[in-house]
Amino acid sequence: MPTSSPAAPGGLFRLRDFRLLLAGAAASQVGAQVTLVALPLVAVLELRAPAFQVGLLTAAETAAFLLIGLPAGAWVDRMRKRTLMIRADVVRAVAMASVPLAAVGGVLTMWQLYLVALVTGVATVFFDVAHQSYLPQLLPREQLVAGNGALETVRSSAQVAGPGLGGGLVQLVGAHLAIVADAIGYAVSALFLMAIRQPESKPEPVPGASLRKDVGEGLRFVLGHPLLRVIAAATGLGNFFAAVLMATQTVYLVRVLGLQPGVLGLMLSASAVGGLAGALCAGRIARRFGQARIIWLASLATGPFALLWPLSGKGAAAALFAVASGVVFFGAVVYNVAQVSFRQMLCPPRLLGRMNATLRFMMWGTLPLGALVGGTIADGLGARAALWVCAVGFLVVPLPLLLSPLRTMRDLPAAELQEAKDAEEHGPSGTDGHGPSGTDDRPVKAATD
Repeated sequence: MPTSSPAAPGGLFRLRDFRLLLAGAAASQVGAQVTLVALPLVAVLELRAPAFQVGLLTAAETAAFLLIGLPAGAWVDRMRKRTLMIRADVVRAVAMASVPLAAVGGVLTMWQLYLVALVTGVATVFFDVAHQSYLPQLLPREQLVAGNGALETVRSSAQVAGPGLGGGLVQLVGAHLAIVADAIGYAVSALFLMAIRQPESKPEPVPGASLRKDVGEGLRFVLGHPLLRVIAAATGLGNFFAAVLMATQTVYLVRVLGLQPGVLGLMLSASAVGGLAGALCAGRIARRFGQARIIWLASLATGPFALLWPLSGKGAAAALFAVASGVVFFGAVVYNVAQVSFRQMLCPPRLLGRMNATLRFMMWGTLPLGALVGGTIADGLGARAALWVCAVGFLVVPLPLLLSPLRTMRDLPAAELQEAKDAEEHGPSGTDGHGPSGTDDRPVKAATD
C-alpha cells in the first residue's frame, strides 16, 4: 500500500504509477474496441459466416471465464500481478497480429478466429483478475472508488473513440487489417506496465496450500457472504443477456438495418458515450444516494431502455438502438464502479485474487452461454427476436438485488469495513485460517439512512 494518499480524487493523477496504469488501460481498450467492430466483420463480411458462427465466435472470446475462471484466482494470488499482466498483454498482441497475417496470406478461416478468440480470452482472464487485485496495491482503500472511477473514465473514453475508429479503419483498409490496431494497443499497454516503478514482492507460499484448497477458500468467501452472492447472481444474469446482444448486434445492424461499417462503428460508440458519462458521474451519484443503494438503483432505472434495441429500424429509427445502448451502459458503468469498489473494500488483501476470480467465474461464465443462445435464436428466428429476448432479460436483472439486504442499505456496513481493514493491517485471523470473513454467514446489518 502507498505510504501516503492524495487528499482528493484529482490527486490521483499526481501518482506516476497510477497514471501509467491508466495509460495502459487506455491503449489496450482502444485496440480492443476496434476489434469489437472488426473481428465480427471479418466473419460477417469476409468469411460470410452465418449468425450462429458469429455467436460461436463471441462465445469463444468469453469461454475462458467459464473454463479457467476459478483456478485463475488461485494462480494470480501466487504471482506478481504486474508481471502477469505484462505477459498477458504480449500473448494477446501476438494472437491478434496472427489474424491480418493469415488474411494477407489467404489462409484465414473461422477456426483460426475461434482459436485467436479463445487464446486472447484466456490471457484476458488472467489480466483482468490481476488488474483488479493490483489496484489496491497502488492506492489506499479510501481512494479505491475514485481510482476505479478514473479507470472507468479512461476506458469509456477509449471506448467512445474505438468503435468509430474501428468502423473507419474497416472501410479504409478492410476488417482484417483493422485488427492490427488491437495488437499495437496490447503491446503499448505492456510497455506502460513495464514502466511502473513501485516494487512488488512475490506472495509468500502458504504451508500446506494447494490449488484445490485455494479455490475452495475463494468460493467460501464469496458464497458465504450474502451481499457478494447476490451481486454475483445479478451481474451474471446481466452478462448473460449482454452476451445475447454482443452475439447479435453486428448481424442485426449490418444485415437487418443495412448499416455500413463506418456507421456501425459510430452506432456502437453510443454505448461507450453512455459508459463515459456513467464513469464521470459514478462518484457523485454514490455520494448522493449511497454506494450500496446505487448498485440496485442503476440497473432498475436504466434497464427498461433495452426495449428500444428491438424497436429500432432502418433510417432515422436506427437512432433508437444508439439511445438504448447509451442509457443502458450508463447504468452498467455506474453499477460496475460501485460494486467493484464495494468488493475491493470488503475483501482482505490476501484473498483479492481468489475473490475476483470466483466472482468473474460466476459473473462472466454466463457470457459464452448467452452468446450461444443469442446466435442460436438469431439463426432460427432472426436477429430482432434475439434482441427481444435480450431486452426482456434486462428487465429481470435488478430482481435479485431488490430481494436482498442491499435494498435497505445506503452504504457498506461499517463493521465489515473495519474487519477488512483489520485483516489488511494484521493479516488473517481466526482458528480456521480463512481470515475474519472466510466463512462468515451472519446476517448483514443494514446501514440505513
